[in-house]
Amino acid sequence: MAAREGGSGFRWSPWNLLLLVPLLMLVTPWFNSTDPVLFGMPFFYWSQFLWVPVGVVCVLIVYLRTKGDGEYAPDADERVDDLDEGARR
Repeated sequence: MAAREGGSGFRWSPWNLLLLVPLLMLVTPWFNSTDPVLFGMPFFYWSQFLWVPVGVVCVLIVYLRTKGDGEYAPDADERVDDLDEGARR
C-alpha cells in the first residue's frame, strides 16, 4: 500500500483526549485525606489503587477506537516492513 502524501505523520483523534483522564490522579490536593478509610487504608492510598483499572480501561478504549487510523506514516518506505523498521538508514 502506498504512503499517504503530505502531512506531518501526527495522527489526531478526539479519542486521545481520554488519555488525560488517568492524569487526574496526579492532582494530589483532591485526594490528600485519610477519610474515608477502606479496609484500614486511608483514602489517599486506596484511591491510587482505584486509578489503575481506570487508566487501563481508558488506554484500552483509545487503542480499540484508533487502531485502524492511519496505518502508514507519510514518510513510510514500502520496502521496509515493521520488523525491519530499526534497520532503515
